[in-house]
Amino acid sequence: MKITKRTFGILSNGKKVHLYTLKAGELVLSISTLGAAWTSLKVPSAERGADDILLGFSSFDGYVNNRYFGVTVGRFANRIGGAKFSLKGKEYPLYQNDGGNSLHGGRTGFGKRLWKAEAYEERDGVFVRFELKSPDGDEGYPGNFRAAVSYGLTKTNEIVADYEARVDAPCPVNLTNCAFFNLAGEGRGVDILSTELKLNCSSYVEVNSALIPTGKLIPAANTPFDFSVRKPIGRDIRALAESAPGGYDHCFVIDGEPGDLRPFAEVYDPFSRRFMKGFTTQPGVQFFSGNSLSSVRGKIGSVYEKHDGFCLETQHFPDSPNRPEFPSAIYGPDRDYHEKAVFAFDW
Repeated sequence: MKITKRTFGILSNGKKVHLYTLKAGELVLSISTLGAAWTSLKVPSAERGADDILLGFSSFDGYVNNRYFGVTVGRFANRIGGAKFSLKGKEYPLYQNDGGNSLHGGRTGFGKRLWKAEAYEERDGVFVRFELKSPDGDEGYPGNFRAAVSYGLTKTNEIVADYEARVDAPCPVNLTNCAFFNLAGEGRGVDILSTELKLNCSSYVEVNSALIPTGKLIPAANTPFDFSVRKPIGRDIRALAESAPGGYDHCFVIDGEPGDLRPFAEVYDPFSRRFMKGFTTQPGVQFFSGNSLSSVRGKIGSVYEKHDGFCLETQHFPDSPNRPEFPSAIYGPDRDYHEKAVFAFDW
């Protein structure tokens, strides 16, 4: 096991950004203190050698202007309808950065912030703990907020993500990571439509044309949202081509009891024969099939187009602050936030 740290770049305000690289088992993960962003994940394969399976950028400058690739998002991941919510009769307006809605924390969400970081080693792996403070009123959210997110690799080829937060006033909290995966390998020229996906999700959150939940949970069986048996992502995606997202950009309801670490996904890439399993304590997972990617200049000359990567963002349901029928995403001061996700790899 190994941890290295180097200067990744310097921001316009003179502050240094560091890049941590973790090695445990057969995996190598790099994470930047800017946005607590996963910048690279090298995974072996049985026949084609090791590949970086994360979409991203070759240089520091790419991450300075990065919108969401690999970043840690908050205070509230996903969308809040109408860019506002109410608590105890008080309305809290938020920044509108997704039409009339608020997405991934607002104008300068946590993915654009410089996090404090400290690396450490445990018996089973190597980790980096990232910490961030967000003052009362930041992006319109109430309460003084402290986030602590630990990312690490284990000897058994797992990424472990542990999310914690405390806030001294009631506030919506929803932390996740926006890693864009392509198990065939970044830059291989293989899209994700042939990648096979299984979701342990019997229903999904219905959304309107603006991708805001209607409040209904719809059974997935016998619909394009049915991933109960592993199938290529592209098999039924044409049925969604005319809908607002142009593919999958939906929150799926994970079977089992929220709070328990339980399996939610299996992903297999037939090109590389890499296999990934996901586990989480969260109630939902946002599956995004890379519908909005268009001529994004990525790593070492790569250009990312539609469906060149996918996200599996473990999280609370979108617009939960405005949907009392959904699992509560209101935390503090007497309720701390703590969620976990694990991604296990084989080949």
